Amino acid sequence: MLTGWLGATGPGFRFSFKAPQRITHVLRLKDCADTVAALSRALAPVVAAGRMGVVLFQLPPNFKADVPRLESFLLDAEPCGLGMAFEFRHSTWFCDEVYAVLRRYSVALCVAESEDLETPDVVTASFASYRFRKSKYSRAELTAIENTLRQRSAEGEVFAYFKHEVQPTGAIYAVETIRRLGHR
Repeated sequence: MLTGWLGATGPGFRFSFKAPQRITHVLRLKDCADTVAALSRALAPVVAAGRMGVVLFQLPPNFKADVPRLESFLLDAEPCGLGMAFEFRHSTWFCDEVYAVLRRYSVALCVAESEDLETPDVVTASFASYRFRKSKYSRAELTAIENTLRQRSAEGEVFAYFKHEVQPTGAIYAVETIRRLGHR
């Protein structure tokens, strides 16, 4: 399947993936070195093609901060060499101790927003990850997003995504944002 995707997209297209729920929701980052290694092997064609973006690890909303578990997971996952971003959906994760661990392993804090929770925009890696998950954005909010993305892209790579849903609203926001930022 990945080979087909690689062939169907241009050489500048980068792929990002969401980590399996087995890692984030079932194992909850515990004892999953083999699962992460299997994920790394599955993504090897994209990595070999130089087209790998980032793997997003979106934790469940009821998963409270567990810094030793996060650090153990990142230590085990480090040899896989995948660019990683973490989307925490419980507010206990938003603390200096967590940010320090993410920085130590060059893992991005995914800045995610929804109607329920907003992640602080804290730099923890040389690249940035954003998930814009609200159903609707005003013109002023889109302008603020564009300014943030412009600023962060001057500092390093940025992986940004709008909410996907049945209606194409997120895709329309994405296309408009790309156009306004002057990207192809």
